[in-house]
Amino acid sequence: MNSKSRYLEYFGVASRWILGGLFIYTGWTKAMHPEIFLKVIRQYDITTNPLILNSIAAALPWFEIYCGLLLLAGVAVRGAGLLVLLMLVPFTAAIFKRALAVSNLQHIALCAVRFDCGCGTGEVWICRKLAENLILMALTLLPLAGLGRLLSARFTLGAPKATGS
Repeated sequence: MNSKSRYLEYFGVASRWILGGLFIYTGWTKAMHPEIFLKVIRQYDITTNPLILNSIAAALPWFEIYCGLLLLAGVAVRGAGLLVLLMLVPFTAAIFKRALAVSNLQHIALCAVRFDCGCGTGEVWICRKLAENLILMALTLLPLAGLGRLLSARFTLGAPKATGS
């Protein structure tokens, strides 16, 4: 392994750990206070069905923790990375849509909008949150590309590749 690919591999491990740790932390914050998370997700007007809203508030934080643990441990990394990406994309779009609505309603610049986005970190400046989410999305591309195999318990759940004799 040359030094360039070794550094990419280390960067892949770091991205796995950053994503994993962040998703565990934010998931845990929401899981410990599902009523607060429920109030926040209601503001996105995704649905008015109480069963769906309660299910999201109860299950999503634990799913985030699960994906974070998989990334930290290095188990099924590509699948966990894909799931994290599939959570980040609609979350980011919903935050952007809500921020535009608030910006238009209050006649303020988009970057002046601040609200609790439901990420488990309290009120945030929306432009900063959007930038953070874009960076997190970029970090998910490294495990998806197969980087970060070092210190993995089982990077993939598929059968091990047969070595030719």
